[in-house]
Amino acid sequence: MTAATASMLLKAQAIQNQLTAWRRDFHMHPEIGFEVTRTAARVAELCDSFGCRVRSGVGRSGVIAELGQGSPILAIRADMDALPLQEQSGVDYASTIPGRMHACGHDAHMAAALGVALLLSQEKFPGMVRILFQPAEEVADEQGLSGAPRMIAEGAMEGVDMILALHVEPTTPTGAIRIESGPVSGGVDSWFGEIIGRGGHGANPHLTIDPFYLTAHVMLALNAIVSRRLYPFDPAVVSIGSLHGGHAENVIPERVSLTGTLRYLRKEVQAQVQDEIRRAFELARALGGDYALRFEIGTPPMINHAGAADHLAAVGRDLLGEENVWPWKRELGAEDFGCFLEHAPGAMFALGSGNPDLQRHLHSPDYDLDERCLPVGAAVLAEAALRFLRGRS
Repeated sequence: MTAATASMLLKAQAIQNQLTAWRRDFHMHPEIGFEVTRTAARVAELCDSFGCRVRSGVGRSGVIAELGQGSPILAIRADMDALPLQEQSGVDYASTIPGRMHACGHDAHMAAALGVALLLSQEKFPGMVRILFQPAEEVADEQGLSGAPRMIAEGAMEGVDMILALHVEPTTPTGAIRIESGPVSGGVDSWFGEIIGRGGHGANPHLTIDPFYLTAHVMLALNAIVSRRLYPFDPAVVSIGSLHGGHAENVIPERVSLTGTLRYLRKEVQAQVQDEIRRAFELARALGGDYALRFEIGTPPMINHAGAADHLAAVGRDLLGEENVWPWKRELGAEDFGCFLEHAPGAMFALGSGNPDLQRHLHSPDYDLDERCLPVGAAVLAEAALRFLRGRS
């Protein structure tokens, strides 16, 4: 560990109480999707107090905070939105808003990014740091767009040379990070289908075209796509998330609706899976019925750039020690940070946020994290930004 990196970690640890207070404030006041009015206002107020140039309302409700001038430009992204979930953590800083909860750690992401802004406001460096506080990572708007493409469309990535981010990881202990290059999370699309038959009395099934019977065949075909239609070394997921049909026990309905998700790592696999889903629904026609099907195209896979991942790993080794830089735990969960990576090289690292007494899963009503992770995340991002801007990437 060099004196410089040791100094950055110590500086971040010195503001532990402030980071914790920010995180708990956000946690107690969660907001959903693009409706992050209070959150964005608080972020803008704090960044302004650190001397940042602040622009609000970007991508509907995002905030951009900048330090420094000129180029190169290093961007850092932090998402702001919570989940529609009733908190059951039992902590004294639990959500004060019924049915809303920061169960994915975005409160911690904002606190760490604010820590970066505070730490870097005390440094001199060439170029610029641009911090993107993004709304709506968890949801899309009426046009199927989440906060990342909305902010990109309004210039958030203009001139950016590298972009970095973190995501808390509760099964990795505090003090460790995970980082590697290549695909580290999946692209995601949603699909919405309807199986159309002919309804009638439950006592006369021969006079109907039972949509449940059609749906059963479609569901079997959907569940066989990954195991029987795809190349075994191409990761993908096809899941059915909802099934609705009928209103009375003695009436065969005309229609059954079902919805689901598909996940992938390669564009070619995305196209193939969509074709296979259509093929599965064609079984409804083969059995005398009909169907309607549409896709809602979501976010692309998150593919960490090799240079950016190596840069973060080197910083992590210097700050935390070789033994605390671990490989990424790959999965097909979606993350719209992948949209930013289509516009500039960059990478996300997983920030260890658990301990033996606190390993609660993301998106769970009892979720909480070890707040000692906050200065670790802030220090890694701040030091990575300084090294990049000072030409020591």
